Amino acid sequence: MKVSDILRVKGHSLITVTPDESLATAVQIMSEKDIGSLVVMAHGDLVGMLTFREVMQSLAQNGGSISNLSVRKSMDDAPVTCTSETEMDEVRRMMLNHHTRYMPVMDKRMLMGVISFYDVAKAVVDSQNFENKMLKAYIRDWPDGSEKDQKDAPTL
Repeated sequence: MKVSDILRVKGHSLITVTPDESLATAVQIMSEKDIGSLVVMAHGDLVGMLTFREVMQSLAQNGGSISNLSVRKSMDDAPVTCTSETEMDEVRRMMLNHHTRYMPVMDKRMLMGVISFYDVAKAVVDSQNFENKMLKAYIRDWPDGSEKDQKDAPTL
């Protein structure tokens, strides 16, 4: 399974902010859209990611206030990225190794979408459920063969 499979189901809708927007505005957008991350774009290029982790760190460092902070001051300016062709096992390894919950999907310099740890986990569970369903159907349709088995079975 590849990242493109997740994006096909999830869709490619993106919500972005600029690095010069206020952190308070970014938090408001995250709250209104019920999302845990925002892609930070400048002049058509990915320049960072803002997640609830960076927001919490900024709150802790500024005595609970974010009113005077910009997105640029809080964002991760070197987010880990993947491509649509990246295999899911590799994405899981990257997310675990870098302790990241959100990953921009890039095609060269073009942002294709964002996948979350939730998206990855859901894709794995859905894939396993499908595989289990197929195995159960296969077992249910297993040829009986009891007559032949009984003729060829050794007697005790």
